Amino acid sequence: MTRLDDQLVEEVDALVADGTVANRSEAVRLGLQRLIDQHRRLQTGERIAEGYRRHPQTEDELAGLSQATRALVEEEPW
Repeated sequence: MTRLDDQLVEEVDALVADGTVANRSEAVRLGLQRLIDQHRRLQTGERIAEGYRRHPQTEDELAGLSQATRALVEEEPW
């Protein structure tokens, strides 16, 4: 059981009324799924950043990246 303030309940009910979600349960379920997804993405980003802090890219790797980026841009038809 969860307690929600009146304003939040009104906002959820408005989502139900305009068809954004089927019911309050779906709104809660979607909110929790998005919270979990956001948390996982933040954790993944932090692990990636930590890996680069432990093992920074070399100048050669960065130079290769610049060349690869330039090649991708040059392939675009604009």
